[in-house]
Amino acid sequence: MRAIFKRELRAYFASPVGYVVVAALLALYGFFYYQVMMLGSSSYITEVFNTMFMFSMMIMPIITMRSMSDERKNKTDQALLTAPVSVTAIVFGKFLAAFGVYFVANTLALLPALTMSMFASAFPWGLLLGNYFGTLLYGAAMISIGVFISSLTISQVIAAIGTFVIAVLLMFIDQIASALSGNIFGTILTWISFTSRYDTFTQGVFSISSCVYFISVAAVFVFLTARKVESRRWN
Repeated sequence: MRAIFKRELRAYFASPVGYVVVAALLALYGFFYYQVMMLGSSSYITEVFNTMFMFSMMIMPIITMRSMSDERKNKTDQALLTAPVSVTAIVFGKFLAAFGVYFVANTLALLPALTMSMFASAFPWGLLLGNYFGTLLYGAAMISIGVFISSLTISQVIAAIGTFVIAVLLMFIDQIASALSGNIFGTILTWISFTSRYDTFTQGVFSISSCVYFISVAAVFVFLTARKVESRRWN
């Protein structure tokens, strides 16, 4: 798994994809942090992460679109499937590499906040860490979904579009749930909402249920991806 992870992470930064994703996320974070500094109050940091939730969800399809589909397109998937490593390890290595790109971007994005903390009398560390941790959790869940969708197609474009559609649905699922309030469908949609789960972290509250939810989503879709890839081995 470690070899797969290193190989995939190098591949991201051997092409423009890794740099574009990191640069785009850092540019957006920098712009919104600049607005917070202009307002002169570090209490607006939550607004930075709330806004970045939408942009991050839209950018993540770029990270995951090549993860599995690229192997099938280049006819290198059979070499992986015959390698002396389990399919689950292959998929998990690819997932970790995609998450690694996202992790690097979001960790570097803490630099403006750390700079602000040097000049703020009462910096809201709880809010910052809660938002950061929540960002990593929903990112892991969304990336696992993107990797799964990438395993369903040979086209990177289709994988990106499919993941983008799912991301948009997850971003606006609360509005759909409110329209269906009062019945079981509205309750189910509210329960699976990424936004409502992430909101607890934006308040600086560590929610175990939300952590379990995001980790479970990531684990389920990594498992489903492994089973999909496994089916091609036997075919």
